Amino acid sequence: MSSFDEREKGFEKKFAHDEELQFKISARKNKYIGEWASKILGYSTDQEKEYIQSVIKADFAEAGDEDVFRKVKEDLKDHNISDEEIRNKMDELNEKAKSDFK
Repeated sequence: MSSFDEREKGFEKKFAHDEELQFKISARKNKYIGEWASKILGYSTDQEKEYIQSVIKADFAEAGDEDVFRKVKEDLKDHNISDEEIRNKMDELNEKAKSDFK
């Protein structure tokens, strides 16, 4: 195997690792968002688990965080939570999720 092939394999492994890590961070962030929102909604432990799963699944609708933002915004519409507060919490929880994997 040439050094070029070895470098290519190395880059492929790094790319796969980075993508897997990003997926884990995103899932963890969505879990934290689900926990945060479920507390505002006053959910029981079982309801919270179901809600967290629904937030995680919402993230598969499209690339990026807008699908999760829309879901949480809709779910919290009767609780006087601003868009800015939701986005700030999402940013905060994304940083928390990143630090979980360091």
